[in-house]
Amino acid sequence: MAHIKQAYRELENKIPWLCDNMNNDLKHALGDRPNSEFILNSKGEIVVLRDWSRPDSLRKDLEKLVGRTGTTTLPKDLNLNREWVKPIYPKDVVQRPIIPRGLKPVTVKPQSNATPFYAKLRVEIEPSVLGKGSGKVYLGFHLDRIHQVHWNNLAAPLSYEITGISAKKISPVKGQFPKVQVESDIDPREFILEAKDLHAVESFNIKVHYFACSDTEGWCKPVSQEYFVQLEPDKDGGSARRSGAGRPRQVPGEKGRPGNQTPRGFSVNRLMAYDSDQDGKVSFAELPAPLRRRFNRADRNGDKAIDRDEANMIEARMKRFSGQ
Repeated sequence: MAHIKQAYRELENKIPWLCDNMNNDLKHALGDRPNSEFILNSKGEIVVLRDWSRPDSLRKDLEKLVGRTGTTTLPKDLNLNREWVKPIYPKDVVQRPIIPRGLKPVTVKPQSNATPFYAKLRVEIEPSVLGKGSGKVYLGFHLDRIHQVHWNNLAAPLSYEITGISAKKISPVKGQFPKVQVESDIDPREFILEAKDLHAVESFNIKVHYFACSDTEGWCKPVSQEYFVQLEPDKDGGSARRSGAGRPRQVPGEKGRPGNQTPRGFSVNRLMAYDSDQDGKVSFAELPAPLRRRFNRADRNGDKAIDRDEANMIEARMKRFSGQ
């Protein structure tokens, strides 16, 4: 509920939201779709069900059900301030690891603790880990901004330790984040581990130690917390969209540009992920608003969609432009 209240403030929202419970019962009842769409009549009966929400189709449905409106209100007509509140403390100052693509989230259960979990753990694995038992494991400790805290880099860096499993199967079982040169920041603390000969039913514990400091109240304290991790897919884990995932990030103060990488986080696979109807093309309606500006330029054959060949042309053009 606190996250929703924060979103209400930052998005200047005036439309009621439905809030799921902590067990995701509503999500499960609605078919586990990430962007499904339902239209209910006054009796609470479902009259339209769509696996993927499409604004144009929704408007046509509503016109059939209740009639056409006299005027059409566009987002720009609402004069809403849609900019997220800028963080007080620095971000994008930490060297990010090269994160493999295609990672899948696994089940993570925080263990009872009187202190809020200021840093939330996300564990992802390569699909090969569940198959052959070997591959990469991602540990990411992300500050929960609802608590308004930041890392204290004048104290000992965040460290973790893994117990309940052999060091031969996951390594390293202990790790400490490198020293960060700025006094404080809000970047995630990420680690890439190696798994070998694991079984899908295995589990282990992760204990983490870090210093959290309040953005507004002035306190700073050491925190130790524990998580129980099961190597089974988390159906509620969703997907993580990382700008720069799988490629080096430029850190302020460093010289040079990471080589052989597409600039600005673009990738063909990331663009084609917007293909919600799985027809092999990304239409104008499927793209988020910030990516629509250059749609016509990218649509080389004029079929009102971007296919994989056209996406490859975008990538090649961006590489040429950046001198790579």
